[in-house]
Amino acid sequence: MPSASDDTVHRTGCWLASAVDTGEDQLSAHGLTMAYGDFVVMRDLEFAIKQGDIFIIMGGSGCGKSTLMRHLIGLKRPACGRVLIDGQGLWEAEGAKREDLLRRVGVMYQGGALWSSLTLAENIALPLEQFTDLSPATIREIAAFKLALVGLAGFEDYFPAEISGGMQKRAGVARAMALDPEILFFDEPSAGLDPLSARRMDDLILELRDSLGTTMVVITHELASLLRIGTNSIFLDVETRTQIAQGPPQALLEQCHHPRVQAFLSRGARGEAPDGG
Repeated sequence: MPSASDDTVHRTGCWLASAVDTGEDQLSAHGLTMAYGDFVVMRDLEFAIKQGDIFIIMGGSGCGKSTLMRHLIGLKRPACGRVLIDGQGLWEAEGAKREDLLRRVGVMYQGGALWSSLTLAENIALPLEQFTDLSPATIREIAAFKLALVGLAGFEDYFPAEISGGMQKRAGVARAMALDPEILFFDEPSAGLDPLSARRMDDLILELRDSLGTTMVVITHELASLLRIGTNSIFLDVETRTQIAQGPPQALLEQCHHPRVQAFLSRGARGEAPDGG
């Protein structure tokens, strides 16, 4: 929950239990404040992501969703507060210990972020070549296996330009899984996809969570997706610059009466365009 000093957030926010209750906090934020210089993006963020969660980071344009992801994956230091991975402080750790914590996280970036001059297999091989001592033959086998997991068996020698946008995103997921992370981040996985491809991406996230037990953290503004796959979520409010809701997205839609949360989650029923960013 937000800090006890913020009475307004306690009075107006919505705090519902996660649909996943494994008892284990795999990733958590405590009093997290994000800032660029003197400008505070979000303050006093407090949440825990359970093992096996599909945790949605949602909110309107400019609320800081991508900035929060950068803090959680170790790319930007908090202005104050802590980020814990498996109970260990990410920003307090140094050297080999910090590297070990960062290896537990994989990221699928919004555009797939594949190297255009490399084949799909070569893209997936990059982190394996950099961070392991595996033989080239073993790395090739792992790359093929990861591509098969995302439905791209037989596409090892294709270049990104030779496949569709949806397939590029799935290849990005395969690369994010190269080092077998415990936590997998998705940055707007359905952005730019047609409805059928977007649903296939949702199916893939669900299948990987169920088959591998991987914890998923998804940044998205796509209503159909977040309501379908989310087991827990946080709503970042650009007006108050803090969180004003937490819980399964579908439960928040049904039970949370905060006007800005309702406006965001029910906008599809009113025919409004999604508010990304």
